[in-house]
Amino acid sequence: MTTDKLLHIVGSGPAGLAAAQTALDAGARVCLIDDNHAPGGQIWRGGPAQWTDARAQAFWKTLHGHPGFTHMQDAQVIGCVDANTLLLETEGRGVPVGFARLVLCTGARELSLPFPGWTLPGVTGAGGLQALIKGGMPVAGRRVVVAGSGPLLLATALTAVRAGAQVAAVVEHQPLSRLSAFGVKLLSRHRKKFLQAASLFAGLRGVPYVTGAQIVAARGDDMLRSVVVQAGGRQTEYACDFLAAGFGLVPNTDLARALRCDVGDGAVRVDGLLKTSRADIWAAGECTGIGGVDKAVAEGRIAALAALGLRPAARDIPVLRTARAFAALLARTFAPDDALRAMCQPDTIVCRCEDVPAASLLPHRDWREAKLATRVGMGPCQGKTCGPACEFLYGWPQHDVRIPIMPASARTLSQIE
Repeated sequence: MTTDKLLHIVGSGPAGLAAAQTALDAGARVCLIDDNHAPGGQIWRGGPAQWTDARAQAFWKTLHGHPGFTHMQDAQVIGCVDANTLLLETEGRGVPVGFARLVLCTGARELSLPFPGWTLPGVTGAGGLQALIKGGMPVAGRRVVVAGSGPLLLATALTAVRAGAQVAAVVEHQPLSRLSAFGVKLLSRHRKKFLQAASLFAGLRGVPYVTGAQIVAARGDDMLRSVVVQAGGRQTEYACDFLAAGFGLVPNTDLARALRCDVGDGAVRVDGLLKTSRADIWAAGECTGIGGVDKAVAEGRIAALAALGLRPAARDIPVLRTARAFAALLARTFAPDDALRAMCQPDTIVCRCEDVPAASLLPHRDWREAKLATRVGMGPCQGKTCGPACEFLYGWPQHDVRIPIMPASARTLSQIE
């Protein structure tokens, strides 16, 4: 291995940090690009001072101060100038960055499904509220309801409890029978994950856990005051200051699509060595499919070695196999089902940026036709929120991607040729 090899990595979550450390240990140089000020991504949010995962600390110990490591922080990738040049916005200016080998570790975002009142101040995603609390937002003494589906609900609720919030309820859409079957499979096949789940429940002792339920509406005037939940044919109204509503995660594929990498089933398509459809781009972590930290770390290591022409380490193969099996179990258990479509009423806003209600979208055949007629997906978020919602509600897959893939200043955009 020669030290003149330079590997660019986008994203400094678990996959990105694992890839960076692996590449440095293999003798390459690394340029890690991230839009946050501190490394860690959404899972290891808050930077090294707040990390409790030993893996994160070990990765950063190798990276920090290493002569072969460049960390471009507060650098938002907004697109590409050409096939091998990324365009970044940092410090209010555009910076083109060329690459010969690129690993995409762009993570995922929450799936937000519309329901009456979901645009009220105080309503966030489940992961969104967790990120706000970790970022320092005070919630001590505030009333919180966490609702939707998936393990993230428990993690968010525990974060809120530890920050001093009063969690009125955790509302899980899946029925108790399915959750019980999930727990049995965790115990028999993924014991470590079972113990993690047990620890979450232990930390939430005394908090009502309502299963087989879904949101009817968030209520309030100028801000959230309460949320109505239906379970077993009965409606219950919980007074709250915050409603954290989450229905799973969606891989971030915008940059991959801008670089002309194949995407399928909502994720970046990769081969056994994490190579995309392009010979010079690899992908790892949640952007290749939702699966959690273990999957992200193993894929980050394998992708970095493959990008440098090296074989994967023997230890990562069984870890990745187990992690992907767990990911498949999660997907089967917590996939949004048809009943959640009933939350969205004809007058419910679906596109928050352009105030497009569901009734305006129903006459249209696909995403493109609806965009032309209603401006759905054409606001600042460029369909990152309403696009996946429309795919779930109406079966409209998104195929187009526009540059900039994130909002950017005119000064930065002027550098795109």
